[in-house]
Amino acid sequence: MRASATTDAPIATDADTIVIGVFEGKGIPHDLEGGPLQALVDAGEARSTFRHLALHHGEGKRWLLVGLGRRDELDPERARVAAATAHGRARELGTRTLCWELPHHVPDEVAAALVEGTILASYRFDRYRTRSDDDDDTVLLDEVVVSAHHDVADAVHRGAIGARAQNLARELEDTPANDLTPTALGERAREIAGVEVEVHGRDWLTEQGMGAFLAVAQGSDHEPALIVARYDGGGGGPLLGLVGKAVTHDTGGLSIKPAGSMHEQKFDMSGGAAVLGALQAIAALALPVRVLAVIGSTENTIGASAMKPGDIVRASSGLTVEVNNTDAEGRLVLCDCLAYAVAQGAERVVDIATLTGGVVTALGSTYAGLFATDDELAAAVTEAGEAAGELVWRLPLHPDYDDQVKGRYADLVNSEGRKAHPIQGASFLKRFVGDVPWAHVDMAGTAHDTGRAYAAKGGTGWGVRLLLELARSLSATA
Repeated sequence: MRASATTDAPIATDADTIVIGVFEGKGIPHDLEGGPLQALVDAGEARSTFRHLALHHGEGKRWLLVGLGRRDELDPERARVAAATAHGRARELGTRTLCWELPHHVPDEVAAALVEGTILASYRFDRYRTRSDDDDDTVLLDEVVVSAHHDVADAVHRGAIGARAQNLARELEDTPANDLTPTALGERAREIAGVEVEVHGRDWLTEQGMGAFLAVAQGSDHEPALIVARYDGGGGGPLLGLVGKAVTHDTGGLSIKPAGSMHEQKFDMSGGAAVLGALQAIAALALPVRVLAVIGSTENTIGASAMKPGDIVRASSGLTVEVNNTDAEGRLVLCDCLAYAVAQGAERVVDIATLTGGVVTALGSTYAGLFATDDELAAAVTEAGEAAGELVWRLPLHPDYDDQVKGRYADLVNSEGRKAHPIQGASFLKRFVGDVPWAHVDMAGTAHDTGRAYAAKGGTGWGVRLLLELARSLSATA
């Protein structure tokens, strides 16, 4: 979908459908001759109730009125939701070009969010259907235009780039594991423009001594992949390390998961998808920042050579790990990835992963869990999440929790029961970053089927906007 901005009035554009926001206690700012739009408001057919829709035909165009609630409540996230709501109705109407009239006196971020919500709502994953959900006669939206009194072209461009990158992550998440193998994910990484990519397999991992990562991979016939991507946009800021977990399917191994939800375990690569999506957007926007992305991709499955509860493995850092639970595999993958990112010179490290079910119990699908060894980095991630509409909630990393990951027969244990399980995972990972400022985002509750208006079902691409905003903020302060 194309996206553009204009300072022309909506009626002067080529749009066949124009969206006007209705605020509580406010009139229609630019009505048609005779005031038909205000008449809809006065009659109660159009209302300020958030997401309420009303339709008028006039002067050769459709006029879609969308309730936006109170003016002081309109933020980028509400704009995304409103845009997705308008997109749904516009699509039913056969809209080709949709024009939003940007409300007066709102930040440019709202313009970006209107574009994001529209493009995200347009996402469809029907590659495997012999016949699409859409009828052959369905008209698909080609373009979204934002009409404003001032130039918002930069914001619109930024929103479009970010939304397309998020849709890339969603496509990767939704692709079944029999097609999106670790090797296939590596090939998709190579397609990202402006980024140098290396993909390393089992032999290289063995040479590097990545025994924790390899332990997870040893049960699968599919080759694991350590995906290393580098983007150099210059700037004087620190080298940002982005580390993602990309377990393309997780059976839980011999500590097997329940059958009823195992089909959802293709989403266990969502952290890696978020890193790749963010990297695509960072490169497309040519941000003046340096990024090292490290993505650990493998299956965690059951086979004759699969790791067993009680096994002891050695990570690349030299630490040994007692594997009490083969379903706590994400931290085994990530620990070697984190150590590698640090060894390659990353000066700030953020990892993102669908790590624990415990964080879903604690925070649901509204917040992801945040853990950090550095207050400044934690604040930067939190602020980036708030700006992006992808919220994180910081949880503690008290030294007492370190006792839970001390091994009986090895240096560490990968799991010790359900008590404070998300913190256990973070305490484990902390041991592999040394003194480098580090933050860990446990996104297990936000990765798929969250019911958000612009990404209701399937993979959400959560984390792309957060990581992109983090990179933007670091480049701005360099």
